[in-house]
Amino acid sequence: MTSSSYPSLRDRRVFITGGATGIGAAIVESFAAQGAKVAFIDIAEAEGHALCDRLSPRPWFKKVDVTDIQALQTAIREASSDLGDFHVLVNNVANDDRHKLEDVTPEYYDNRIAINQRPATFTIQSVVPGMKRLGGGSIINLGSVGWQSKTGDYVCYAVAKSSTDGLTRGLARPLGKDKIRINTVTPGCVTTERQKKLWLTPEAVASINAAQCLQLEVLPQDIANMVLYLASDDSRACTAQEFRVDAGFI
Repeated sequence: MTSSSYPSLRDRRVFITGGATGIGAAIVESFAAQGAKVAFIDIAEAEGHALCDRLSPRPWFKKVDVTDIQALQTAIREASSDLGDFHVLVNNVANDDRHKLEDVTPEYYDNRIAINQRPATFTIQSVVPGMKRLGGGSIINLGSVGWQSKTGDYVCYAVAKSSTDGLTRGLARPLGKDKIRINTVTPGCVTTERQKKLWLTPEAVASINAAQCLQLEVLPQDIANMVLYLASDDSRACTAQEFRVDAGFI
């Protein structure tokens, strides 16, 4: 699959959460291919270093547990110290482990929110001062069609991801005063290695195909392509919006 070339992304500094595998890895690779200077974090240390080994120039990478906000913000400071203020932030990190309502404990709920919701607010808090110094920037939050399609068995994930558009729209006006754009990219049923191992049974694939308007696999690169567009100057007039990449699933 080929991607468009965005000259405005060359030498742009990009920070990505959850960039070691799946959609995140496709986003990291895609920005690197555009000539951007990429920094990313992930709890999957081996996979993160393996991804860095495949790319040139080598991205900045650090193992970080995003439930630790102090560690998360420290990593952003370290990366910006090495690379400079970030033009682009991609809030990708998430975990959609299934769970039943009756099994949810307060501790489990807090942990799901700490992975799927809370980090985005604090990464934005960390990068905005630098974006203001640069005279603008682009923030891209990753949503989910799961809660929109009323998928069961992950109520905590649904709560967290349904808040993504609220974060995007709630910050668009104040950030816009400093030429900082903020948008949501909402993936559909994306074929990743993790999903193939855990959820994408033949029955599930048949159900997805029946629901989609386009009879195709949505791949991580499809999501990365939309992220690239929203990070580039080509989308200079786009903010406060949700862009679904779901083959017409919703």
